[in-house]
Amino acid sequence: MVIRSLQYEVNCSILFTELPLLERPAAAKDAGFDGVEFWWPFPVAVPSDADVDTFVRAVRDAGVQLVGLNFSAGDMPAGDRGLVSWPARSQEFRDNVDVTVGIGEQLGCRAFNALYGNRVDDARPGEQDALAVENLALAGRAASRIGGTVLVEPVSGAPRYPLRTAADAVGVVDRVAEQTGVTSLGFLCDLYHLAVNGEDLDRVVATYGSRVAHVQIADAPGRHEPGTGELDLDRHLGRLVDAGYDGWVGLEYVPSGASADSFGWLHRATA
Repeated sequence: MVIRSLQYEVNCSILFTELPLLERPAAAKDAGFDGVEFWWPFPVAVPSDADVDTFVRAVRDAGVQLVGLNFSAGDMPAGDRGLVSWPARSQEFRDNVDVTVGIGEQLGCRAFNALYGNRVDDARPGEQDALAVENLALAGRAASRIGGTVLVEPVSGAPRYPLRTAADAVGVVDRVAEQTGVTSLGFLCDLYHLAVNGEDLDRVVATYGSRVAHVQIADAPGRHEPGTGELDLDRHLGRLVDAGYDGWVGLEYVPSGASADSFGWLHRATA
C-alpha cells in the first residue's frame, strides 16, 4: 500500500477534542505521531503574548512538529470561513498575520492556511476578490520571510464560500503571483472537500498534482477516518506521490469513535 510510505500528522482542532486543546499535541505523540496541525487555536485574532507562549510551550513539550497552522478564520462553528476577502474584517486578518507567522517561526512551522472567506452581502464579489489578492500577498510576503507558504483551500459545506474546486484555488494562487509578484502561495489539496464538491480526484491529481503544497484527508461521505466511506485514498495518495508530492499528510477527519481508536487503518497499512 502506498499509504505506508507517507508521513502523517494529526489536526488537533478536529481530533482529540475529548481533551483540552493544550493537551492534544501530547495525545497525538502518545498515539505515535510526530507532527500536528491546528486551525487557529485562539478565540481572538491577536491573543496575548502569554496565551501564545502557553500554546508554543504545549507543542514543544509534547515533542511534536507543528506542520500547519491556520490564520484566524472568524467564528468557524457559526459558519465563518476566513477573513481574507471580508472587507469588514480585513484589518483583523492583517493584524493576525504577524502573530501566526511568529508562532510558525518559533515552532518551525512553514505552512499557513488562509481560508478565503464567504461571500458577504455588503460587498461585490469583484471587490472581495481584489481584497483577497492584497491580503494573500501581504500574508505571502510575511510567510516568505521564514521560508513559509500560504495555503489556499477549496472547502465544502459552506454555500457562500467561493473556492470549491482545485481550479478555483490554483486560480487564486496564480492571480496573486501575476498581480503582485508574490509566489509563496500554494494549493492545499484536501481530498475530502474536493470529493464532496463533486471533483474527479484522479483528474485533480493529474492536472494539479505538481502544484500541491499540502494534503489533508478524510473519507467521504461522513468525514470520518479512512475506510469508513467510499474514497480510494490509497490510490489517490499514491498518484500524488507519483506526481512528486513528498510532504506531510494531515489527518483532518472527525473520528467515528474515540480519537485514539481511529488510527487502526494506518496501523494496518504500516504493519
